[in-house]
Amino acid sequence: MPSTKTQPARGMRDFLPEDVRKREYVIGVIKDVYERYGFEPLETPAAENIETLMGKYGEEGNQLIYKILKRGVHEGTGEADLALRYDLTVPLARVVAEYRDKLPKFFKRYQIQPVWRADRPARGRYREFYQCDVDVLGSRSMIVEAEICAAVGDILETLQFENFTIRMNHRKVLSGLLEGFGIPFDRQLNALVTLDKWEKIGSGAVEVELQKHGYSLDETTNLVTFFGKLTDRKVRSDRITVYDWDLFSEVRNQYNIETLTHLYQFPSEDEEFFKGVQELATILSLGQSPAKPRIEIDLSLVRGLSYYTGSIMEIGVPDLGGSLGGGGRYDNLVGMFLGQEVPACGFSLGLERMIVVMNERGMFPQELVSSPADVMVTIWPYKDAEQKLTATKDSLAVARILRNSGLRVDVYPVRNAKLGTQLTYAAKRGFPFVIVIGEEERTRGHVVLRNMKTGEQQAMSPHEVVSLVRGK
Repeated sequence: MPSTKTQPARGMRDFLPEDVRKREYVIGVIKDVYERYGFEPLETPAAENIETLMGKYGEEGNQLIYKILKRGVHEGTGEADLALRYDLTVPLARVVAEYRDKLPKFFKRYQIQPVWRADRPARGRYREFYQCDVDVLGSRSMIVEAEICAAVGDILETLQFENFTIRMNHRKVLSGLLEGFGIPFDRQLNALVTLDKWEKIGSGAVEVELQKHGYSLDETTNLVTFFGKLTDRKVRSDRITVYDWDLFSEVRNQYNIETLTHLYQFPSEDEEFFKGVQELATILSLGQSPAKPRIEIDLSLVRGLSYYTGSIMEIGVPDLGGSLGGGGRYDNLVGMFLGQEVPACGFSLGLERMIVVMNERGMFPQELVSSPADVMVTIWPYKDAEQKLTATKDSLAVARILRNSGLRVDVYPVRNAKLGTQLTYAAKRGFPFVIVIGEEERTRGHVVLRNMKTGEQQAMSPHEVVSLVRGK
């Protein structure tokens, strides 16, 4: 008995035809929207020089990088000179440094490729998975954030996601708030990590965890009280004082106005804090449909403590643990290979999670699920060898006409199968239509189109088949 295992490697997956069709459908929507917003495609190699990746993701990230052993005589030493791509951002930074003179002043790119991480496999966590990144390099303007939010909103609406929220915060605002409560920068890490759990564990558990991390009773009380007023969605319109009506009149969302008002009134002398508040207000005012009514300031949102320098964003969906994607501004990262700062802002959609949610909620178009083709062409089961050859050629010719007209067409691949056998196969495969070409149809230059759902059938020309199937 063969002992070779047939399962894929742990944390890796096979994608059967229906899975691939679904993935290609989602990726196609993402590409189409991003290109309509002026983003250009970029691809980078699966393997990078190991020094390109090491040291860019922290100690934990270094341990999760898949290293490739040197080939030939070096194989036995355990030395590695290459590594599999860990994310799409560091390769982007390398590309910017390598091709700086060939890239436009404002480089807008999207990249949809697999990455690899030697992580412990778990439900929804894989060692090979796709990232769908979009980034704008070279601009500090909040137009970038507004455009990215609009593009992401278009993608989710096209895929039929409903009631999603684009949660928005700002790293300078977070840091300024903690400074205002007497927590200096070097003591902020644990507080930010804890506040990020607010939505999952609630205010009471946040308060307990802050005290466990050594924050005083006053510090804990002040933080929980302030953040609680905003994250618990308690809006009182009588407290709203408008500082910049041109911005506030465009914000519209009552909760956002309430939050911005609290921030503008916060007793802080930190200019960077108020710069962050102003940038949040600007993003909200520049927002475009379908994103604009869905953007909501969430001061408990943290993300990438050592990564983001300005705005941070995340997609929230009701009844879904975790997000569908996130991003923000990271002005210090992309220039790592140039030795100088390069303004950058980006967003990464969680392709794997989106597909899981769409499967669970039945959001994929029915034709992706039920049928690999629009039509199956049968071969009339003549017993005579010459007639059988003629029938086969006729079926292939009709299939070609339909394919040239844009239909997806399969041909039954056996010449001596009974017609009933072919129809049974078509039903199991979920083909919505089947074409039969008998002696009479061949003489008249027609075919019989059978609707597999209703059982109805009618004779017509191949070109009439195209019109009918397209109009189904």
